[in-house]
Amino acid sequence: QAVPFPPYIRRGVFRLRPQEYCVQRIPDLPTIPNRPMYIFLLVLTVANAVGYQGWSTLYTNFAVHEAGLTGAQNGLVQSLREVPGLLSIGVILLLLVLREHRLAALSVVMLGAGVLAAGFFPSFGGIVFTTMLMSFGFHYFETTNQSLILQYFDVRTAPLIIGRLRGLNAGGNLAIGAVIFLAAGVLPFSGLFAISGGLAILAGLWALTQDPRAQGLPVQRRGMVMRKRYWLFYLLTLLGGARRQIFIVFSAFLLVERFEFGVREMTLFFMLNNAVNWFLNPLIGKAINAVGERRLLVMECLSLAGICLAYTVVEARWLVGLLYVLDQIFFNFIVAVRTYFQKIADPADIAPSMAVSVAVNHVAAVVVPVVGGMLWMMDFRIPFYLGAALAGCSLVATLFMRVPARGASC
Repeated sequence: QAVPFPPYIRRGVFRLRPQEYCVQRIPDLPTIPNRPMYIFLLVLTVANAVGYQGWSTLYTNFAVHEAGLTGAQNGLVQSLREVPGLLSIGVILLLLVLREHRLAALSVVMLGAGVLAAGFFPSFGGIVFTTMLMSFGFHYFETTNQSLILQYFDVRTAPLIIGRLRGLNAGGNLAIGAVIFLAAGVLPFSGLFAISGGLAILAGLWALTQDPRAQGLPVQRRGMVMRKRYWLFYLLTLLGGARRQIFIVFSAFLLVERFEFGVREMTLFFMLNNAVNWFLNPLIGKAINAVGERRLLVMECLSLAGICLAYTVVEARWLVGLLYVLDQIFFNFIVAVRTYFQKIADPADIAPSMAVSVAVNHVAAVVVPVVGGMLWMMDFRIPFYLGAALAGCSLVATLFMRVPARGASC
């Protein structure tokens, strides 16, 4: 059921076109279309979060204290961890022989196996092997998860589903973080890794017994799909991936190196960010329906550019901590790029295009940390100037967004 926007919004700065004056009510959980697929993806999303966040929480201490990795070896492991993202195009080949929901379930099992095994191989070679296994599972699930959401849910429901699942992902991160915090003094690393990986494996095995497919959906094209009319989607994905690396690599490094935040303080930031995301992401899905992708992304770009510039001048510890939390909040708006693609794409292009987009995103993940690290050695401010410039480029690109008018009858 559609409801009109209040008059003050219709007359306000948004200046919505007549066909945009309405937005679907958020469907209650029992009335969500394709509910079997929603439950399927919900379970796998939480399992993926538990497995990956468990690995992320334990990896550094395990690598240093158990495996004795050097800084160079750790850097190599982190670089290799991003390679499966570049190879996400391989999903296209696997879909020639596997159904997409099966591949999603197998990916979570693979992730869980890599995490579970990690604690039993405290050596450089063992860590490389288990990390690659975990990373292939993580990236292939992310690819199929994005694809299945956009295939099975319409342009009004998809943002809500994405928001809910991202919120649950944050909840899964918090839950496994709490478990590890409580069990760390009792269990060895092998036991902690086994908890995270084992839960992911169990969820993946359950998913292999399910068949959440619906009838009447467009058949996905086989093989790689890259179309000229999708250029803006590819560009926004690349710029978003580059900007994301500034946050992941250099914002946290700034807090630790220059402002001397300790382990407990960084853990509190992690918990706060996930708690905020748990509640915020469903609201972002509603905002996409309310004001549209373009307005939301413009807000994101302006905010992130300002935050990056603020990183270069701030001196107070509490203020840099606030910037770090705001950075995470505004970057969640990037999901609007996916829902924009859903609205402009041929429905049969979604699965292969999601594989291409993950690969494009990870081009930046491989390049930016290396280049940014060299720039940091010259002046710590330069990577953040680069981040502001990337946000500015994203802003210019966003202004080219044109979404076909839909739902005028509402």
